[in-house]
Amino acid sequence: MKNFARTLTATALFAAVALTACTAPTAGSTPSSSNGSGSTSSPAAAPETSTPSGAFGGFATAAEACKAIAEQATGASLLPMSAAQGKTAELEQKKAELSETAQRVPDSIKADFARLNEVAVAGLSDQTVYSSGKFQEAIAPVNQWLATNCA
Repeated sequence: MKNFARTLTATALFAAVALTACTAPTAGSTPSSSNGSGSTSSPAAAPETSTPSGAFGGFATAAEACKAIAEQATGASLLPMSAAQGKTAELEQKKAELSETAQRVPDSIKADFARLNEVAVAGLSDQTVYSSGKFQEAIAPVNQWLATNCA
């Protein structure tokens, strides 16, 4: 349980730092990808669609993407606490928000965020996700993306 509390504290702290450090990009700048492959096209060049496009995925700005991704990563770590409170409707809403964010994130983090979503939801019925380190492994690339693109 101590490791779980440490993970939650570290994630919440990181999210708070990411949210306070998240600023709008300067003209022409785009977030870098966590896997090193960047897009050279301008986000304004493509028409807005329901699927993510451009450097910010389904978000209008880097700041909006950073804020949503940091909030949802923190929320993913808190899902078990929401479940323990027995508020089913609230839990379902948080799961839906996490899934929606997973669809909107930039392509450079899409697979990592989808994995985080999957592991966080699995942790609702299998607490060993946290004690085995699976959650920490799933959130690490998301935290790295936040550190790289939102600091």
